[in-house]
Order: sequence, then structure tokens, then C-alpha cells
Amino acid sequence: MMNMELDFIRDMFDSIAPKYDFLNRFLSLRQDVRWRREMVKAATIPKKGTVLDVACGTCDVAMEVRSQTGKSTTIIGTDFSPGMLTLGKKKLDKSKRFQSIRLACGNALALPFKHGLFDAVTIAFGIRNIMDREGALKAFHQALKPGGKVVVLELTAPERGLFRKLYLFYFKQILPGIGSLFSKNAGAYHYLPASVLKFPSPTEFAGIMGRSGFTDVQWKPMTLGIVTLFVGTKKTS
Repeated sequence: MMNMELDFIRDMFDSIAPKYDFLNRFLSLRQDVRWRREMVKAATIPKKGTVLDVACGTCDVAMEVRSQTGKSTTIIGTDFSPGMLTLGKKKLDKSKRFQSIRLACGNALALPFKHGLFDAVTIAFGIRNIMDREGALKAFHQALKPGGKVVVLELTAPERGLFRKLYLFYFKQILPGIGSLFSKNAGAYHYLPASVLKFPSPTEFAGIMGRSGFTDVQWKPMTLGIVTLFVGTKKTS
């Protein structure tokens, strides 16, 4: 069952890859740019640090890391979708500034890196697509140096009030139609709201982070709660 789900998710992202960046900007009214900026700031990456961006997609987070930290940072992006990585590589190759970012095809549950290598692990809009979230977070924990941070940016549903009702109407009724206009895979934009609504509440997800070994777990709702930024730290001893 796990392999069937993994194949479905991989095939879905491969199919929507050509329109992924456009739809992210369009559907979020470019708020996704600000969300990633805040995400990278929260990682508090040290000078000459090493960063792993999991589910890197078309490399927007990796490029933001480079923009904020400069050439001294080693940045590696990994994704299980070859289609996303291919487009990401094309974006990186357009500028010498980003060409040193390395890419690797990999699964978040079985990262192809030695333990204790990274100062920060980031994942944007990817953790909800992983059924074994605790297993993935434990893999991130192993990949981090003591004192390193994991930063998770994820779509969430506002918890209450009129805005929640409006948000759910947009997400369930309008977004799939917009997505199908621009993407050949209409099912992807029906999957999106379903996956967000099934995602744990911020309190529940913070608990999963704690069980995975992270301390000082904090979270911050942004844009009226439609996304949440989570940060956790690996103990220094």
C-alpha cells in the first residue's frame, strides 16, 4: 500500500511539474514567496553552514537559502519526483549564483546522506504527502548536527470562524477548477484540498515533532492560518 501511494504521489508531481511554479504564485497571490523567505530566516543557518532541502520541488527554497546566506553555504536539494528535479536543475543553471546547489533524487524516509551532516533541514509543502510523518521527521533528526534545526512549512486550514468557511469553499469548489484549467492532471487539485484537510492540527503536528526527538518546538500561523511554519531543534547532547 505504501509503495502504491508513493508511486501515485510521484506520478502526480511529475505531471504537474511544468505548471507548478506558475500555479503556486497564482493560487497564493505570490504569498508563497514571503512564506519561503520567513522559512529560511527561521532556520538560522550559520556561516559556512550545510542545508538539506527535502521535497525540494523546483528548488525555490534552495534558491532562497542561497539568496539569504551567500556562497559560503552548502545546499543540497532532494526530491523523489524526477520531473520536479529536471525543472529545478534548469532553473539553477540559468544563473551562476545558483549553479553550486546540488540535487539528488531521494525519499524522505531513506535519505542518502550520512547522519549528523546538516545544520538545517527544510521541507516546504511536502510533509503532508508523507504518510509516515514521524518516520520522516526521525530521518531529518538523524541527518542534523546537534543543535541543528528542522523547519517545516505546510498548508493548513484555518481552525474556526467565517474565514474557515470561505477558505474551505474556495479550496474545495474553486481551486480544483482553476488547477484543471492550467494542468493536465485535474486530480492533483482535488488531492490538494483533501491532503490539507487531513493534515494534523498545529498542536498535533508539534507533538509528532517532539516524539521524533526535536526540542523547543514552535509554530507560527501565517496569512490567517492558511500556512503554518514549524521549527524544532536537535539537542546538543
